[in-house]
Amino acid sequence: LVAQCQDQKSQHKNKDKAFGVLRSRLYEQELAKKQAEDATKRTSQVSSGDRSAKIRTYNYSQGRVTDHRIGMDIFDMDGVMNGKIQKLIDELQLVNNMEKLKEASEVF
Repeated sequence: LVAQCQDQKSQHKNKDKAFGVLRSRLYEQELAKKQAEDATKRTSQVSSGDRSAKIRTYNYSQGRVTDHRIGMDIFDMDGVMNGKIQKLIDELQLVNNMEKLKEASEVF
């Protein structure tokens, strides 16, 4: 990025003004990058609404709950329906943390 200013006779005032312009351009560039990252994250979290984009399947005849995001089957339908989903939550958090670590390692 380059900023140039020759409005004033004083070199110091021109330099200060050019640094202000440069600072605002850098801020706008970083803001645009951050907004693009946020938009990418948001679109990855929103489902397509397609029937094939399942999150969870409840199979009553087998007493099985399947979470398709992590590929986990729980054979305790009554427990899940009564709110005993801590195993599922723990596994989802583990997978989420592993994805964050993977993203962080790719940055470095």
